[in-house]
Amino acid sequence: MSMQSHLEELERRHAEMERRIEDAQLHPSTDSLELANMKRQKLKIKDEIERIRHDVTIH
Repeated sequence: MSMQSHLEELERRHAEMERRIEDAQLHPSTDSLELANMKRQKLKIKDEIERIRHDVTIH
């Protein structure tokens, strides 16, 4: 997988996680622990995206 396609996949996953979080926040029955875990996953994906962009910029 090329770096560009990997980055695109991460961006797709990040957007999907954002949609899932927004949907979960609309439902009052959403478990706060589950929501926190989803937010943590989204942040982890964002960090990976930023790391890749930084590495590409340097090289």
